[in-house]
Amino acid sequence: MDDKALLIELQPEAERLLNRHLESFDEWYPHAMVPWERAERLQKDGFAYGTATLPEGVESALLVNLLTEDNLPWYTRTISRMFGGDSAWGTWAQRWTAEEGKHSIVMRDYMLVSGLVDPQHLEDCRMVQVSSAIVPEPPTAADGMCYVAVQELATRISHRNTGTMLNDKAGYDVMMKLSTDENRHHLFYRDLVSKFLELDASACVEALERQIVNFAMPGVGIPGFAEHSKAIAAAGIYDFAIHHERIIMPLVFRQWKVDQLEGLTANGEKARESLMRHISRVGKVAQRQADRRAAAAEEEAKAS
Repeated sequence: MDDKALLIELQPEAERLLNRHLESFDEWYPHAMVPWERAERLQKDGFAYGTATLPEGVESALLVNLLTEDNLPWYTRTISRMFGGDSAWGTWAQRWTAEEGKHSIVMRDYMLVSGLVDPQHLEDCRMVQVSSAIVPEPPTAADGMCYVAVQELATRISHRNTGTMLNDKAGYDVMMKLSTDENRHHLFYRDLVSKFLELDASACVEALERQIVNFAMPGVGIPGFAEHSKAIAAAGIYDFAIHHERIIMPLVFRQWKVDQLEGLTANGEKARESLMRHISRVGKVAQRQADRRAAAAEEEAKAS
């Protein structure tokens, strides 16, 4: 089934999921969530941006999360290329773009009035990020919906974990609101993939294998992304263990039940075997990381 045929077959489901999304949407406004009173400090002598005390890794998470949202034009281009601009597909892409735009607005305003980042550094990074146009480019519509189903869940968890580590009620509320939105986006794509499995299980498993094995978050074009990722992982915001236990395992085994599918083609079976091996390897790496951190924490406790 090529892209055009797949999108035609999935269009009724896309329309159903779009209507479900719109009916469940809880309207909110970025300006209402920003603690504007904090801006008074910015006028006082001696105040410097980026001097607020943040837990280790949280500043990197805020920066990466915001700059990822800032690259919205290129994500919209990619989604429109994969799914087209007609019918429910185009309506969904436009709605998704509008909602994600809210995320960058509220995050930037919150971070700036709270003095959490240097706005000049933030803008320099934004210019590099958006000008480079480095974004995931799944080759087919099938790959695209599989990738975004995983990515939106990963983003939801990253936002939520960042919020819980901010030690700030206003910041927590902002990140929880974003996390809720991202979860609703995830549910749209998750259930599309479920329907795709019904239509052509083998093609879906092949796309899942390609996207999960080669998965990368959409912020790879951000300056210093590798270093930020290490800090984010060290803080426990998003790491191999989280990726394995809270994203891959629930989706592949509990939601899509890939291990239980029957009647796959030879290529579909080959892709499933590759996917299972990859998940096993990621699980082993995650366990080794967890063991090292536990040992380090024990040594630190003894030393103190």
